[in-house]
Amino acid sequence: MRSAKNSQILIAALGIAMLVAGCASPASGSPRATGPQGPTITVSARPLAHVGEVLVDSHGYALYMFVPDAQKQVTCAGLCAATWPPLKVPADATLAAGPGVRSALLGSDADPAGGRVVTYDGWPLYTYVADSAAGEDNGQAIEADGGLWYTIAPSGKVITTH
Repeated sequence: MRSAKNSQILIAALGIAMLVAGCASPASGSPRATGPQGPTITVSARPLAHVGEVLVDSHGYALYMFVPDAQKQVTCAGLCAATWPPLKVPADATLAAGPGVRSALLGSDADPAGGRVVTYDGWPLYTYVADSAAGEDNGQAIEADGGLWYTIAPSGKVITTH
């Protein structure tokens, strides 16, 4: 009986030691310390003259999808990403749906260059370097870097007109 009690004490002591050393996690529901809150990446909706209501970044720049991404993964990398910079999600960031945007459609996908890219209804989102001011859609319905580029409506529908 004494050895059984010693074994229980030893197991309890090992469990506590593992928690303290970070080898095990506390019971679910226990509060966890988190670092300072990072930036918020907001995707909003804005009407543009040529295409109607589209997704825009926090600066009002149009966000585009790339047909070869096939609504599932980032395929624009390297030189492509230099022209079409992906909307990145820093590790400590929070995604937020601005006015007119469905939060259930927001997500992120792994970026081949590292980190994560914001997605909407599965489409990775990009800006376009030729859009020099908020409210422009110079990348709409053009073929470049191996595929077509389009804006996206807040419903998640790809806008193919220009």
